[in-house]
Amino acid sequence: MYEKFGQFINGKWQKSSSGETYEVINPATEEIIGKASKANKDDIDLCLKSAEKGFEVWKNTSPWERSKIIRKISDLIRKKNDILSKWLTLEVGKPLTESKGEVNGAADIFEWSSEEAKRIYGETLQGRTPDTKIHVYYQPVGVVAALVPWNFPITLAARKISTALSAGCSVIVKPDIITPGSVMELVDICNEAGIPPGVVNLLSGDPPFISDQLLSSDIIKKVSITGSTRVGKIILKKAAEKVQRVTMELSGHSPFIVFDDVDLDKVTDIAIFAKFRNNGQVCISPSRFYIHESKKNDFTDLMVKKTKKLKIGNGMEKDTILGPLTTKKRLEEVESLVELTKKEGAKVLCGGKKPAGFNKGFFYEPTIFDNIKDNFTIMNEEPFGPLVPILSFKDFDEVIKRANNNDLGLASYIYTNNLKKAHKASELMETGTVAVNTGVVALPEAPFGGIKQTGYGREGGSMAIKDYLNIKYTHLGVQ
Repeated sequence: MYEKFGQFINGKWQKSSSGETYEVINPATEEIIGKASKANKDDIDLCLKSAEKGFEVWKNTSPWERSKIIRKISDLIRKKNDILSKWLTLEVGKPLTESKGEVNGAADIFEWSSEEAKRIYGETLQGRTPDTKIHVYYQPVGVVAALVPWNFPITLAARKISTALSAGCSVIVKPDIITPGSVMELVDICNEAGIPPGVVNLLSGDPPFISDQLLSSDIIKKVSITGSTRVGKIILKKAAEKVQRVTMELSGHSPFIVFDDVDLDKVTDIAIFAKFRNNGQVCISPSRFYIHESKKNDFTDLMVKKTKKLKIGNGMEKDTILGPLTTKKRLEEVESLVELTKKEGAKVLCGGKKPAGFNKGFFYEPTIFDNIKDNFTIMNEEPFGPLVPILSFKDFDEVIKRANNNDLGLASYIYTNNLKKAHKASELMETGTVAVNTGVVALPEAPFGGIKQTGYGREGGSMAIKDYLNIKYTHLGVQ
């Protein structure tokens, strides 16, 4: 399946100069999907030169022309939804319906960015004398390294590519070795839409090796990474050596707070959707459930009842809600965390094991815990899987303090019909995004990102493009 792709350099797909490849595994069947091209240093050097030349072309392309091409990418993504969705399901394992939703979201991201290309506003300031003016304006920062993770490869590649393009930057995309085909197909669409050679490039292969080579280059001026906090810190240290600008969206550990004045049937539906999307392998997935003590038992009963009805299976099969975890390593880490949580004193209400009848694939039952305490490992380390630890709370101040007692600050979820309480809680939560009475926190038109050790910078909304632009001012005197 990867034969038509490879490394995308200077507007062409090409094999690695060494001819090396690596295997990509279907997580539902453990079968080899195919062999993808593996970049070496020569490929990376060639790609850097390509992006450098592409930047000179693209920065001098008018914003309106850039906008037209970016919008065409959006249209082509929608047209090729079935192709892209299949890639996602085969490589990530998520159900086909989820894959289609991710693709549509990526199209929306490119559509939004196409308009942002025309909205790079400067300003004029009055001079100190009648014959002077101060002009403030923005210029593209240069070549961007876009480091894309495996859990939402098309969405997260779209955020980085589209914003770089709208700002006038060229970009080198590095997909994860787990999901190269999804991103390759997206880059191929960029090429089909008319992006000039060298403006969008792709390097496939060993992520640490490629990242090291890119960040050690003087050509790279900006890095955008979505990944774990551990990896983000490594990238940040390397970027500091070249004083490269960095946007970082890292780990999350999102609290889900349910007050005593809500419709539990509606709230548990939202919880099921938000928690089990992509099997909990989502940075914004709710992972610490705080339920008011008067509602905790009823909430828990409903969650267990609804969770047991979720269909587990191959994402290509009809009505599948939960596919496999994406890698064997992820499965083993989830299994280990479940056993540790039980050892620390938790009670498993449902799940806690591999589903019966699955001899192949990295499948694991969605798992709900009771008897959880704040000091348990699962409450302090991102679980990144289909795990639901449920705790109770007594009052507002208590739960806000407990929810904020974490080094990560990406997303939080608040459920109440009291407007004053909702407003106050959203103000006090130490997270970059807050969902109140909804399960949706990531939209193309809104600034997405975290605080604390979740990173900094934003993707989406009108603020994202600023991270891809240099600010300059000219003090203009008229002779």
